[in-house]
Amino acid sequence: MASIFSSTHNHIFLGEGHEKNERRTWMVIGLCSFMMVAEIIGGLLFGSIALVADGLHMSTHASALLLTALAYSYARRHADDARFSFGTGKLGDLAGFSSAIVLAMIALLIGYEALTRFIWPVPISFDEAIPIAGLGLIVNVASVLLLSGGGHHHDHSHAIHGQDHDDARILQTGAGPLTLEIFEDGVPPRFRLSCVGRMLSADGVIIETTRPGGARQVFAMAAGDGCLESIDEIPEPHAFTARVTLDRGGDTYLVDFKEHEHAHGAAHRDNNMRAATVHVLADAAVSALVIVGLLFGRFLGWTWMDPLAALCGAVVIATWSYGLVRDTGAVLLDMNPDRRMAERIRAIIETDGDQLTDLHLWRLGPGHLGAILSVATERQRGPEYYQSLLGRFRTLSHVTIQVQHQ
Repeated sequence: MASIFSSTHNHIFLGEGHEKNERRTWMVIGLCSFMMVAEIIGGLLFGSIALVADGLHMSTHASALLLTALAYSYARRHADDARFSFGTGKLGDLAGFSSAIVLAMIALLIGYEALTRFIWPVPISFDEAIPIAGLGLIVNVASVLLLSGGGHHHDHSHAIHGQDHDDARILQTGAGPLTLEIFEDGVPPRFRLSCVGRMLSADGVIIETTRPGGARQVFAMAAGDGCLESIDEIPEPHAFTARVTLDRGGDTYLVDFKEHEHAHGAAHRDNNMRAATVHVLADAAVSALVIVGLLFGRFLGWTWMDPLAALCGAVVIATWSYGLVRDTGAVLLDMNPDRRMAERIRAIIETDGDQLTDLHLWRLGPGHLGAILSVATERQRGPEYYQSLLGRFRTLSHVTIQVQHQ
C-alpha cells in the first residue's frame, strides 16, 4: 500500500534580494540610456560618427539589460499565479539563457568585424576614439558597481565550495580544551581531534557513534597532521551522538552532531543577475582591450592591435556566453543541481534499512529546490516521518514523498 505526502505552502520561489536586484537593474538601464542619448546628440552636434556609433552600441547594451529587468518584474508580479505549477523562479534562468544567446551573437559579430579589419584595414581616428572608449569603460565600471550594490561581485561557472566540515565541537577536559570536528575538505569524511599547543597520543583514544536508530560504530584514531584522525571514514548521514573516550577508558565526553546542508553555488546562483553582470563585464572587457589596442596604434603605429584586441574580446565574451548557456540550460532542463545533496538524501533515508527507490531533484528558483521521492519500507512509517528527516535541507522548498509499505 502506498501513501503520498506533498508539502503544502505557497509556490513563491524567487531568489533572496529579488526586488533589490530588480531596482539595481533599472538604475543601470537609466545610466546607460542617459549615456546613449548624450553620445548620440553630442555626436550629431559635433559631427563625430564614432560618438554616434558608441551611442548606438550603448542602446544594445541597455536593451539586453531591459530583458533582465522585465524578467524580474514579471516573475515578481506573477509569483503567486496558479497557472505556474512551480512558481516563476525559473524565469530568471530563461532570461539568462536568452541573454547568453545574445552574447554569443555579439561575440560572433565582433569576431567577424575584427577579421575583416585584418584583411581590409581602415583608418582610425585615435584622438577621438580613445576618449570614447574610456568613457564607455567608466560607464561599464559604474554599472558593475550598481549591479553589485557597491560591493564585489564574483561569478564562477562552477559551484563555489568553502571548507566543508561540520561545526567544530570544543571538549573541556582536564588536560585543556580539545576540538572535535568532522573534516571533509576534498577528502572522505573523518573525525579530527586536536589540542592547541600539544600533540595528542592515539593510544587509548576511541570515538563511538550512536545513531538515532540505535546503530553503533567504533572509530580508532591515528596520528595525523598536527591532530588525531579516525582511521575509518564516517558514513552518511552525519547525525549521531559521538562518545569520545580518552586515556584508555578514563574520561568520556558526549557530543551531538546534526546533519547540516552544504549550500552549493549552483543552487543559489541568480542567473538573471549573472547574465546582466556578464553583459556589463563583457562590454567593460572589450572597452579595456580596445583602449589598449588604440594606445598601441596611436603611439607605436601598430594599427593591427585594434582588431587583435577586438578578437580577444570576442573570445572572452564567447567563453562567458558558453558558461551561461550551460548553466541556465541545465536549470531549464531540470538537471540535478546538486549531486552531493542527492547522495546525502539517499543516505539519510536509507540509514535504518529503508530503500530510496526513486529520487528527482531539480531547481525551482535561486535558493529553492524541489524533490520527489519514492521510499520502500517494511516499517509502519508515513511520509511525514521522511519529511521530518529532510527538514535539515533548507533549500528543499517543495517535497513530494511516496511511501511503499512492503
